Amino acid sequence: MSSHDIRRPFKRPAISDQQRRRELSLLRQSQNRHDAQLQARRLASTVLSLQSSSQEQQVDIQVTDELESCPEEVDDDYGHHKDAHDLRQATKLRGPDARLWFAKQLMLPEWMIDVPDKLNTDWYVFARPAGKRCFVVSSNGTTISRLRNGVLLHRFPSALPNGARTNNSKAAQSYCILDCIFHESDETYYVIDGVCWAGISLYECTAEFRFFWLNSKLAETGACDVPSTYHKYKFSALPVYNCDKEGLQTAYAGQVPYVKDGLLFYNKHAQYQTGNTPLSLVWKDEHCSQYVIDTDNKGLVQSQQQVVLELLDDGRLATSDDPPVIFGCLLGEFMQKTDLHHGDLIKFAIGEGGLVVVDSKLEKADLKYLGKSNRARAFADSYSKVLFQHAARYSPLRIEHLFASISSYVEDGNSTQDAEMAG
Repeated sequence: MSSHDIRRPFKRPAISDQQRRRELSLLRQSQNRHDAQLQARRLASTVLSLQSSSQEQQVDIQVTDELESCPEEVDDDYGHHKDAHDLRQATKLRGPDARLWFAKQLMLPEWMIDVPDKLNTDWYVFARPAGKRCFVVSSNGTTISRLRNGVLLHRFPSALPNGARTNNSKAAQSYCILDCIFHESDETYYVIDGVCWAGISLYECTAEFRFFWLNSKLAETGACDVPSTYHKYKFSALPVYNCDKEGLQTAYAGQVPYVKDGLLFYNKHAQYQTGNTPLSLVWKDEHCSQYVIDTDNKGLVQSQQQVVLELLDDGRLATSDDPPVIFGCLLGEFMQKTDLHHGDLIKFAIGEGGLVVVDSKLEKADLKYLGKSNRARAFADSYSKVLFQHAARYSPLRIEHLFASISSYVEDGNSTQDAEMAG
């Protein structure tokens, strides 16, 4: 069916396989154990040693020799890397490849296409701040923040573990990695998640534990205090709520000290998974975000939805998902005429034919070629973003659908918890 014709009942059936992938993701994280401590050290070293230049657009990744003894990287059938943490290969990356590697170290939420099962018992919700997504790393008496493309944002002293050169500095091996959004109007780092605290990896901890841990530790260190000589920027933990009716209403309509940019939903059992994951979801409407439908560089909504896809070596057009969703294929003659090559990110408009989805799978997309994407971009759109943006134009997933899912779950005889903040 074409998404132009989707009619959502108050409690609607799924239009994608997002729920199935959530279940597989939870199963996979319990099966795939890895050296989380080494993973955290690698990321911290890269953030601290990556070279930045205000005169150059390209980003180069460099790490210390002691971190280069990593296993060889293997490509899967889709041309994507299976091991996103192979620093031995990352040291050789330049330009777009470096930006892509760095961006995929973040846990990237999918866009909410369908309301998750057990939303009110297995999920948290909080209002996402508008601002710059970044990693913040404190180590060796300094603190550095880098944007998702690896570009340096700030270098400053902080109250985070080993984040400033004071008499109270911790041991050299103590470091901290936080996943933050920098909110420019109040110059505050809002902490949305944590990767490592005082040298202790949080990769394999559940979201339930990570949120509790961060709330308590941030308060203990004084990182949430007003700026001072050894603490240039304020950090703030976000109010996180159980996603029952009261929690969802508070996150959606409650007052916060920052500009909202949608809602974030976290599965309580989710570990910190790098790359796109259905265990973390973003959702927006006009009430909680200024930008629901994508705009151009002038802030205007385009007449047709635009998508960015990656050109694979066989001419197929793929999303950034793993495995990717294929939107179509370009002929070799067209690729030669337009000087397109494997790995290029290409911009398309979705024509009047829209997206044809059958049994929760994409069957056809009416794509109109526009040209190559901005060179500063790290990767293609995710499938969930394309679907969310398309639905937002014709049949959006509304806040009423989320409340209806919670009500339905309660009415079916399942108990719900009283609304309260996590941690």
